Amino acid sequence: MPHPDLHSIRERLREGRGSASGELAAARDAALSPANRHVFLKTRFPQAEAEAARTAASTPLAGLAVSIKDLFDLAGEVTTAGSVALADAAPAQSDALSVARLRAAGGVVIARTNMSEFAFSGVGINPHFGTPANPCDAATPRVPGGSSSGAAVSVATGAAFIGLGSDTGGSIRIPAALCGIVGFKNTARLTPLAGAYPLSWTLDTVCAMTRSVRDTILAHEILAARQVTRNERPLSSYRFAVARTQMQDGLDATVARAFERTLRLLRDAGAQITEIPLAQIQDLGTIQSTGGFSAAESYAWHRHQLERAGDRYDPRVRLRIERGAQMKAWEYLELQQARSAWIAGVHEALAGYDAVLSPTVPMVAPPIAEVAPGAERDAAFFRVNALLLRNTSVVNMLDGCAISLPCHAPGELPVGLMAWHGAMHDDTILNLSLQVERLLSSALPT
Repeated sequence: MPHPDLHSIRERLREGRGSASGELAAARDAALSPANRHVFLKTRFPQAEAEAARTAASTPLAGLAVSIKDLFDLAGEVTTAGSVALADAAPAQSDALSVARLRAAGGVVIARTNMSEFAFSGVGINPHFGTPANPCDAATPRVPGGSSSGAAVSVATGAAFIGLGSDTGGSIRIPAALCGIVGFKNTARLTPLAGAYPLSWTLDTVCAMTRSVRDTILAHEILAARQVTRNERPLSSYRFAVARTQMQDGLDATVARAFERTLRLLRDAGAQITEIPLAQIQDLGTIQSTGGFSAAESYAWHRHQLERAGDRYDPRVRLRIERGAQMKAWEYLELQQARSAWIAGVHEALAGYDAVLSPTVPMVAPPIAEVAPGAERDAAFFRVNALLLRNTSVVNMLDGCAISLPCHAPGELPVGLMAWHGAMHDDTILNLSLQVERLLSSALPT
């Protein structure tokens, strides 16, 4: 059974049914269970207990547990970004702004979560600290998705109510889809990057995973320091586009079945769904043929460190970072210009639609054994990584916003439905997602 969401527990606390310390003890038990092996790089339950004791139940997060991806600074701790190459770095002088906002809202930080090294993978494999197993399958260890791997598992297993992470090409939505929880990538400019280790300053987005859309709205409001404009529009008032492009190529059977079933349920509920070509998506390969923003910008950040500690990098990560050395200045400028023109074209194509619907990723979580560290599995790893990033990275290039919602039926491995649009459509995406979540929860009871 799924774990209760933050809103449910917060209501219990305000009614005097339970306590923040009791919830923290439950979070600690979950964190220390076998399901969370390799999930946490550092736990801090003694400090968390002290923080919970002095946090008022009236605060938005009511002293409840949140986890922090190892990409974010915590005062007095070393931020390693999932790498041994930063083990001897100086401790952070202050909290990342996103962490500070969660704490100010009453969130209690229980741990730093594992991640793909330097956030450079959609799979979630970490050769240094181990790979968290996806909690969806007790029989076969499966990948959690990345790069916010530990954050996703911490939320899915009941150890944390909010998993703070980042999304550069899908690093929130991919693990949310594979682990069966909710992941929201807001418009990048709405949340602060201060105190987060960078991958691509053009594409990086600070955001979070939760167990429900209402929790996602709360987390976004805290992280963005803004209020979401709410409405109760019925599904019949929304216009959805379905892009019949490569975003639906090669879907495995479970994903294809869940996606078509969801479209049918939405149509039955009166939603207006139109298939559109959205041919611009097919242009992305040409636009990014020289390597894209992540390679160029990460190399600019890592080049000196690679000289000092390159042999301590995950070889798969180092390979992609070093590709950025090949991009010329004029190619980078042309990439920026091409992206701006591409965004304008996509916005024109989506005029009049409230959201685009697509599968978050084209596959269910593959077994860890197929993509585990090892040169003999590199080809399989890079194939899976490219597929997992294929759909989600479109939204980052668009400077847009997107949410991944669980849409699988009982007995199926988790599948994510992605609803997305361009920049600053966040409130529309969040409001319609509430309606879609209600529809799916009634039609696909757990």
